[in-house]
Amino acid sequence: MKTMSIGELKTHLLEALKYVEKGEKTGITYCRKKEIKALLVPKDENVPQRKLGILEGKEYFMSDDFNITTEEEFEI
Repeated sequence: MKTMSIGELKTHLLEALKYVEKGEKTGITYCRKKEIKALLVPKDENVPQRKLGILEGKEYFMSDDFNITTEEEFEI
């Protein structure tokens, strides 16, 4: 695995992306300790799709006064 500092990454981003495109990982280091803080990894084309609707076909109860705003719905 190749490693690059933040400064090197900013300067050579295209080179890093080409390296990752070949299927290799690139570690991103930060500070003097040169600890890897992040990884650039190739996109996995075979990621299974998430199953939505896990309650389909099951019984559940939701109160009549249940109300959620759009902002609350997407909070993590």
